[in-house]
Amino acid sequence: MLRTLREKHVVLGVAGSIAAYKALYLTRLLLDAKARVSPILTRAATRFVGPLSFSVLAGERAVTDLWSAAENGEVGHVELAHQADALVIAPATADLLARIALGRADEPLTAVALASKAPMLIAPAMESGMWEHPATQEHIATLRERGAHLVWPESGDLASGRSGIGRLAEPEVIVERVAELFAGADCKGERILVTAGPTREAFDPARFLSNASSGKMGYAIARAARMRGAEVRLVSGPTQIAPPPGMLVERVETTAEMLAACERHIAWSSSLIMAAAPADFTPRDQSRDKLKKGPGDLTVVLTRTPDILLTLNARRGGRIVVAFAAESKDVLGYAREKLARKDVDMVVANDINEPGAGFASDTNRVDILDRAGQHTALPSLDKDDVAWAILDHVMRLRRAKSA
Repeated sequence: MLRTLREKHVVLGVAGSIAAYKALYLTRLLLDAKARVSPILTRAATRFVGPLSFSVLAGERAVTDLWSAAENGEVGHVELAHQADALVIAPATADLLARIALGRADEPLTAVALASKAPMLIAPAMESGMWEHPATQEHIATLRERGAHLVWPESGDLASGRSGIGRLAEPEVIVERVAELFAGADCKGERILVTAGPTREAFDPARFLSNASSGKMGYAIARAARMRGAEVRLVSGPTQIAPPPGMLVERVETTAEMLAACERHIAWSSSLIMAAAPADFTPRDQSRDKLKKGPGDLTVVLTRTPDILLTLNARRGGRIVVAFAAESKDVLGYAREKLARKDVDMVVANDINEPGAGFASDTNRVDILDRAGQHTALPSLDKDDVAWAILDHVMRLRRAKSA
């Protein structure tokens, strides 16, 4: 869930593009994030998608005509312009961009765009020739100068059968950008390096040592930091999670590879949030071939993997460093010991045996401890909300260091 969208009123404008069908999925994503969605379709859009589909999804009638709402005694498009927390236009065609830039109000969508003072987010979709034409680029520049936000189109196969720039950005990318409109920018200026997920230590080509970490907590932190204005780089072990948009993501397998990646990025960073669960041991010997099941037991000798936190701490400088402690007993005791032994600024601790707080869960219940002795016990929350709380604490520590 994208927490900043909760209870926000999003007016979703849909123009006449083959990509209009993706706006239905965008509607679903916005609703899943607990936003209210008011769809407005241009006349051309109704040739590609039916207003009824949007009405059923959104739970309110899709507006398609300047006069029908007023005639039925319903809230009109001008009232929507004043109610909206954000106006999102996806897809936006070259024709619609031109009409909005020129201040036309010949359809409900253009009238709302002209009347609303809410932030406007535009996601264009069109043929590459139309996108690259100087007229379109001038209209884009005009709208951006007036404060509109743009989700740049992507390159790929187009409806014409050609390939080039002009594809509508994926709905997941668009909804993240919508959420950013309400996130503020208190992390602006921070360069945050985040680690996430497990690592794997192979002892033959088919088998490895690992743990049950899903990476959800680390990915939630990376997304939240990016949303709040930080530059973010994510070093991720093997996960099934799609890379968050708007950041460099480096994939690794082993603990040694994760350390090497972090060492490459540490000079760039101003804060380290080490949410990964790297393996503590690796097989001393790795077989080139798959080990066959024999008559007796198999003994595997394990050696320690490098300690990522201790290694990076030698180069910490003025960075904020956050460690995680996933424990099965005496959670606070082990967290305090880790805070001192690793010499970090704060530790986020959780009990992996607690329901809804262990690996792979969508929720977590954590305790945050810092070197100043402050202890914050959070209730069970979605991991997006936990990520937000962690960043709140990081920014308090940053302000204290800067004071």
